[in-house]
Amino acid sequence: MEALLAHSFDYLSSYEPTKVRKGLRQVEGLLAQICLSRAKRPVSDKRGSSLLFNAPQSGCKALSELRDDPAFSEFFKLQDGFQWNVAMRLVTCLEHLLGRGSSGTNDLLILATLDLIQGVLLLHPPSRILFAREIYMNLLLDLLDPINCPAIQSATLLTLVTALLDHPANTRTFEELDGLLTVTSLFKQRSTAREVKLKLVEFLYFYLMPETAMLSPSSPNSALQRSPSKLGGGPVSRNANVSGAHGNGKGNRDTRTTEEKQSLLGRYLSNVEDLVEDLKETAPFGATVY
Repeated sequence: MEALLAHSFDYLSSYEPTKVRKGLRQVEGLLAQICLSRAKRPVSDKRGSSLLFNAPQSGCKALSELRDDPAFSEFFKLQDGFQWNVAMRLVTCLEHLLGRGSSGTNDLLILATLDLIQGVLLLHPPSRILFAREIYMNLLLDLLDPINCPAIQSATLLTLVTALLDHPANTRTFEELDGLLTVTSLFKQRSTAREVKLKLVEFLYFYLMPETAMLSPSSPNSALQRSPSKLGGGPVSRNANVSGAHGNGKGNRDTRTTEEKQSLLGRYLSNVEDLVEDLKETAPFGATVY
């Protein structure tokens, strides 16, 4: 697994789009091997599966099965160290792509990178600590710029949800960088695509959810708190603070209730109360304690 990661990291750091694409595909292939079972199905099942787009995929492992899977265990352990952390490499790749301007090929690479970041953060939640730092959160906020295509904006919102999930410190960083202003400004613009506005509403519902402290916070991983100075100076600089998320005292910042976040969001939107009432009535993300 280390050899495959080493090859993919080399490709991800390349300035040639074809090599970057190859590196992304290698990472995708590794994640697919971890998440999909190797059980062989009859040929007839494989032939019919291509027609059953809405049918559950029997080859997928349940989340409970991943816990005892040797490949997943090895992958998870490797992610705890900087040398093999996939999320860090993907974020670095994303910054490089942002510095190359907008083009069809580059936009596709950005979309693929965002999709993989989502997957890695779900498979290895401790990697989300990266987005407690301003320099990494700024990458996502820059991708919400109106100049980017709707597909990138939508994918960025999904990635942002994954980065904030169960990590209140990341949400505090998002707020301090005027993330609410960025999101609401994009929502208010007439030029924003309808599908992006729907994703923005979903994000606001998610943001308004009450927060709970992490049940068993792990000690700060020094490998993931490396100074990101090598990532600085690029097109994503927003007065980024390059000190560590925990080292600067922000790692254990308090959680906020729905009412507190409603007050913050109310500075930019006038109908936040309606959103909160709808959130309580419909519970779009399942049962929630208010």
